[in-house]
Amino acid sequence: MPELPDIVVYIEALSARVRGQTLEKVRLARPFLLRSVTPPLSEVEGKKVVAIRRLGKRIVIALEGDLFLVIHLMIAGRLRWRPRAAPARGSALAAFDFSSGTLLLTEAGSKKRASLHVVRGEEELRAHDPGGLEVIEAELPAFREALLRERHTLKRALTDPRIFSGIGNAYSDEILHRARLSPARRADQLDDDEIAALYACARQTLLDWTTRNREEARAGFPEKVTAFREGMAVHGRYGRPCPVCGTAVQRIVYAENEANYCPRCQTGGKLLADRALSRLLRGDWPRTIDDLEARRA
Repeated sequence: MPELPDIVVYIEALSARVRGQTLEKVRLARPFLLRSVTPPLSEVEGKKVVAIRRLGKRIVIALEGDLFLVIHLMIAGRLRWRPRAAPARGSALAAFDFSSGTLLLTEAGSKKRASLHVVRGEEELRAHDPGGLEVIEAELPAFREALLRERHTLKRALTDPRIFSGIGNAYSDEILHRARLSPARRADQLDDDEIAALYACARQTLLDWTTRNREEARAGFPEKVTAFREGMAVHGRYGRPCPVCGTAVQRIVYAENEANYCPRCQTGGKLLADRALSRLLRGDWPRTIDDLEARRA
């Protein structure tokens, strides 16, 4: 799922292309994409774009007349910039025709989860905001308060959009690796120094990756938005060496998500129990990275 660094770069690229331009037409290739009824989609046509904004992991296109298009890309949704009136084929769910070109919203895979809402007014727009803290803008006390609001693991706390805004599966892995903290540790177990370190690492990770993604896109439109980027320390690197200590990166798989971590840097050598493997192997489940490496040897 595109997260804060990816969404920021999308917004910058869109702002350069459509701000002040007229949205001439919206072509729905897949009607299920539109999740709202009023105002009708036709009402946004012919309106000028006044701003492009981020709302958590959502992209908001603000139009004249206090109208807003709210785009949630979910896991596999992506944006493509094409010449004006480009056809909406293949994986395209919708085409937004501006006077300057066409924005295609695509989604790979069979599970179509991306969504489009048309809303009127700031009050209706706020209903789409999960309310999470903007980490880059926040001070340490506000970060601490949000982190400790509920008794979650660090992985869950960082990825809960009601707690922190714009952080998902990929960048939470990178934040926790940089902070040398276990994804399975509970937030209320951290001392003040660890909370301060997590705060600093969260801000720096998001800023660093925003800069990297911006440099990759340069003046072009970001076409290679992915959760698995070259240069990541642990996310998507299961079995590959940790860039800090060389230990093989491990993972816990749950539902449709996973947590990737280095057992030496983050968990003191302990392997976190993957539920599926623990049930399968029972007593044979290795408890530490040393046990696992010994068995492989």
